[in-house]
Amino acid sequence: MEKVPRLSLFPLTAEVNTQGHLIIGGCDTVDLAAEFGTPLYLFDEFSLRSKCAEFKAEFGQCYRDTTVIYACKAFITKALALILKEEGLGLDVVSGGELSIAQSVGIPLDEVYFHGNNKSAEELMLTLKWHIGRIVVDNFHELNMLAEMAKEQGSIPDILLRLSPGVEPHTHKYIATGVVDTKFGFPLLSGEEAVVQAMSASNLNLVGLHFHIGSLIFEVEPYQEAIEAILDFAAEMKQKHGFELKELNVGGGFAIQYTLDSPAPPISVYAEVIASKVITKCRQLNLALPRLIIEPGRSIVGSAGVALYTVGVIKEIPGVRCYVSVDGGMADNIRPALYGAKYEAVVANKMLAEEAKEVTIAGKFCESGDILIRDIALPPVSAGDIIAIPGCGAYCLPQASNFNASLKPAIVLVNKGKARLIRRRETFTDLTRCDLV
Repeated sequence: MEKVPRLSLFPLTAEVNTQGHLIIGGCDTVDLAAEFGTPLYLFDEFSLRSKCAEFKAEFGQCYRDTTVIYACKAFITKALALILKEEGLGLDVVSGGELSIAQSVGIPLDEVYFHGNNKSAEELMLTLKWHIGRIVVDNFHELNMLAEMAKEQGSIPDILLRLSPGVEPHTHKYIATGVVDTKFGFPLLSGEEAVVQAMSASNLNLVGLHFHIGSLIFEVEPYQEAIEAILDFAAEMKQKHGFELKELNVGGGFAIQYTLDSPAPPISVYAEVIASKVITKCRQLNLALPRLIIEPGRSIVGSAGVALYTVGVIKEIPGVRCYVSVDGGMADNIRPALYGAKYEAVVANKMLAEEAKEVTIAGKFCESGDILIRDIALPPVSAGDIIAIPGCGAYCLPQASNFNASLKPAIVLVNKGKARLIRRRETFTDLTRCDLV
């Protein structure tokens, strides 16, 4: 398929049929757009399951005692949660809502980790009531509140302390979370006080430490730096306070490829670097090897998801730019407007046509910043054509809004030639279901 180099950015099952249509999961995307309408998000089940298996295999091969916890913030529905359950992954949740989705499909709650920088009392009470696996404590306010609540409830939850190692992950500032100036976690300078306080709380069981340095990290060195800092800290806490590190949660942030010029390291590279650093450093510090926890999110669902749009107005500004407007945009994918995220695209019904000129794919919403892709070479585009954008499986739908009173898109799961609707498109009635007059 030399004529369609961008095909490599789509899910593993992507191909082109003799009509020049994009096929994913054995389903013709042009037919899907006609059947379900657009904007439409589709997820390839084979790609989802393959990534789950790849993470378990690659990290398990390098570090036997590894647990893979999927980061729900990237995207979660009941259907996806069931797939993750079948593939043997736990869940990283950051809200009572995400926790409720896990609980609703029977995810073993002892395999759920609860994160968040400002957990409410109601959310913490829910974690105690449902006896979830781990609570990742983010700050002193939460530590005090949880200790008091656990004592009142007569429970002893297992907790991890989230530390900010002060490492620069070389990503966009909005998705860098392990630097010194961040809202997340205990700064290392406050780490000892947090450990002492947690260990002295009779109704808390401190089992480990957590860090998450950011998202979309293409380099492995930041992981090495963070592991070194956290394990040095753990060794110091063992020497001074008898703290035993049973679990080390290194977060996620593993990159995926969004554009042809931005290849991401394979999972095997992340696995080898992280595992070897933990093993080497623990031996150096005379620490017992802890259970290793990883939290991939984007790197499991990102490349499995595709957004389909229908072309409407085409505006040619001679000598300036050609705008191709589609029936979605920043309401279903705010990433380009929020932090300059870049994407590629194809014309799903003209996959074998030659590229003609550069166009800019614009959304339909009332913001000048509602641009999905600026200056991309595509075949001649006409109203009614279907634009397919790969790499839309992570963060697009969770951040979707009803801007301009738009309807959130439908979602389908494709596999072996069959498409299953896993979330219906919103209706006008849905827009006002919470309104009071």
